[in-house]
Amino acid sequence: MKQRPRIVERILAALRESRRVCVVGHVRPDGDCIGSQLALALALRAAGKEVRAWNEDPAPSKLRFLDPDGLLTPPHPGEVFDSVVATDVATLERLGAVEPCISQRRVLINIDHHASNTRFGDLNWINPREASTGELIFKLLKFAGWPITPPIADCLFAAVSTDTGSFQYPSTRPATFAVAGDLVRRGANLGRVCHEIYHSYPLARMRLLRRVYLNFRLVDQDRIAYFWLRPADFARTGSSRADAEGLIDHIRAIEPVVVACVFEEVEPELVRVSLRSKSPLVDVNQIAARFGGGGHPAAAGARIAGRPLGVQRRVLHALKKALRALPHASPAS
Repeated sequence: MKQRPRIVERILAALRESRRVCVVGHVRPDGDCIGSQLALALALRAAGKEVRAWNEDPAPSKLRFLDPDGLLTPPHPGEVFDSVVATDVATLERLGAVEPCISQRRVLINIDHHASNTRFGDLNWINPREASTGELIFKLLKFAGWPITPPIADCLFAAVSTDTGSFQYPSTRPATFAVAGDLVRRGANLGRVCHEIYHSYPLARMRLLRRVYLNFRLVDQDRIAYFWLRPADFARTGSSRADAEGLIDHIRAIEPVVVACVFEEVEPELVRVSLRSKSPLVDVNQIAARFGGGGHPAAAGARIAGRPLGVQRRVLHALKKALRALPHASPAS
């Protein structure tokens, strides 16, 4: 291992001095969030800490196999912690209902790989060069000398795999494969992780996907694909909002599409927007930032107040403006 960065030294010192630690993640947690959270929580518990792991929302059904002991729970107000660690959380607001429940703490540690991270912690280890927060947690555990057991390796492999699109996104680097290989050597059950995450979906999700295929739209010479998810879509298919995770990739995969977009009606005048770009020349993180959101150059999102059609017009206008600046070339060039 390389020499430990100074910020890692400070984080490990804070954790070693802590007796009670809470590991927290963002609303609507994805694989990187859940995997990073659980891996760190398990390592801290093995190191003799009293650990809580809190999320506003439960883990998606496809990720629950990573938490057989039910370590992840909703937040509880009134608890006091020596340290709180936020993993894969770009802004304090993304903690949702967890935020007011962690106010009684000595130190807030922020470990993340989003370029849009606001550095809200007392200690901030932010590295946008990493393809996933799971890679940062892997390095933290190795720097600390804490054992990476097979259950921890499963969590970290799930984190790395999901946030790289199963190692397909441009953010994937040679070091990402090295970490994945190391995790398999340490006992990550590759077959089970991939089966649970990529090949085991509830029927309700497939009904929701059918609605996506029936209702998606193409605009701007088929370079923008988008669809809407409304409360009625979830009600009619018997699905949950967690079942919508990854649906955007189905329209992103259409050959002429450069940018894919999902509009999800959260409240009558609040829309959650998810963006995916196939071109390194279209940075959706910058586009999302104009609406108060953020993320990565190829994957970002925002929550935008306003009437649904008004939000749609504003977002599509921003996407079309970005595409007008593209040279005449293939999306992946």
